[in-house]
Amino acid sequence: MTIAENVTRILAAQALIEPSDVKPDHTLDDLGIDSLGLVESIFAIEEAFDINVPFNANDPSDSAFDISSVAAIIAAVETLVKDQS
Repeated sequence: MTIAENVTRILAAQALIEPSDVKPDHTLDDLGIDSLGLVESIFAIEEAFDINVPFNANDPSDSAFDISSVAAIIAAVETLVKDQS
């Protein structure tokens, strides 16, 4: 499973939808993922990829981790995984 597929699966599970319904340009709001769901998604991503996501749950807009869209989240995870190797 690719990073994109795995991230998509995690976000879909949080949104209670099928992974095929998650599109790269979707925002978390589009998926119906609230702040608690976002934090749970971040934890799932960290666990799935054995990475530490630089995310400020108190102020998500002040985080180094881009959550503006599914594509941005995937790109950020790919960068973190690459940097870890």
